[in-house]
Amino acid sequence: MADSVALVLGGGGARAAYQIGVLKALVQLYPRNHHIPFNILCGTSAGAINATSLATHASCFHLGVKKLDWVWRHFHTGKVYKSSISGVTSHLLKMAVKGIQLDRISTDAGSLFDNQPLRELLNQLIDFARIDRNIINGALDAISVDTSCYNNSHSYTFYQGHESIGDWQRARRNGIRTRLHTEHLLASSAIPMVFPSIALNRNYFGDGSVHQLAPLSSPIHLGANKVFVINLDSPHQQSHTELVHHPSTATIAGHLLDTIFSDTLNSDLERLERINKTLDLIEPKQRQQLGLRQIETLVFKPSEDLSEIASRYYEEMPFAIRSLLKLIGISKQSDSSIVSYLLFESSYTSALIDLGYQDAMARIDEITDFFDISIHTP
Repeated sequence: MADSVALVLGGGGARAAYQIGVLKALVQLYPRNHHIPFNILCGTSAGAINATSLATHASCFHLGVKKLDWVWRHFHTGKVYKSSISGVTSHLLKMAVKGIQLDRISTDAGSLFDNQPLRELLNQLIDFARIDRNIINGALDAISVDTSCYNNSHSYTFYQGHESIGDWQRARRNGIRTRLHTEHLLASSAIPMVFPSIALNRNYFGDGSVHQLAPLSSPIHLGANKVFVINLDSPHQQSHTELVHHPSTATIAGHLLDTIFSDTLNSDLERLERINKTLDLIEPKQRQQLGLRQIETLVFKPSEDLSEIASRYYEEMPFAIRSLLKLIGISKQSDSSIVSYLLFESSYTSALIDLGYQDAMARIDEITDFFDISIHTP
């Protein structure tokens, strides 16, 4: 049986620029007219946006990565959420009024930032109709977007794929066939309290990482037996000095974001490794009877602390956003990773792309072995 390879892109706000660098290293191994080397694309939060954009260019890997590279290298915060003084002030006033109104009067979602610019950007850049065409043409088997439902605390995977793929239901997680559109991506990337929840099918959804119990469930249910993972969990320089006071709210909030975006994926990868080792001890016939199969993985993570990189570009964040963050205790010197998630400025995102490329090139032999390809010479 031919390999079915899935790309899994984790969440992490602006950190997702790193994923483009890894893909840039991979794309150079293929001819310019080659389709993507993945049968299945799975994304969560900002990773869902990258995955969906790639799905619209599944028939031409080079073009898909080139477009993503251009977008991330020309980013600024105002393209994701309102960051001008007037935009931030008007949104905060609106939220303040909402806070004193009855729920039946004020039905708008509460949030720290207004991400209407992101909705407009996605509508402009992503042609969702191309996904179906790429599936019909055989360039792609499936694309999935993970979300979290606030109504029942379940994880929902909305997927678009080949007709042979069926829905699934497990403990607190469900896979539902649908036609993806902008609202699915906004829901998947709606970081709690930072961006507003999104209404879908009479329920309200937020960032896919929040209730995600098994991030690798989606690619496996969609048929993958090999999984290429780009996780955005980066090494953090721990302070060895004794704390003289309680950690700040900003530090705690940063830890919570790190936990939401990375811990479950890391745990699921460990669980998968244990299952693979157990299956090595079981006869192939018994594996088939149990309905289990081994899943080969290749995982990439940033080699440098993304929070430290973000601090170098802190002053490039819009003044209104820096001022707002200072009100809640976040500055350039803060030991918090929040800035690394919210800093959508081109200097920072370009640095992450370059880091991703360097990390992938340092492991290019592992990549060629995983995909069983020879290095392509243009």
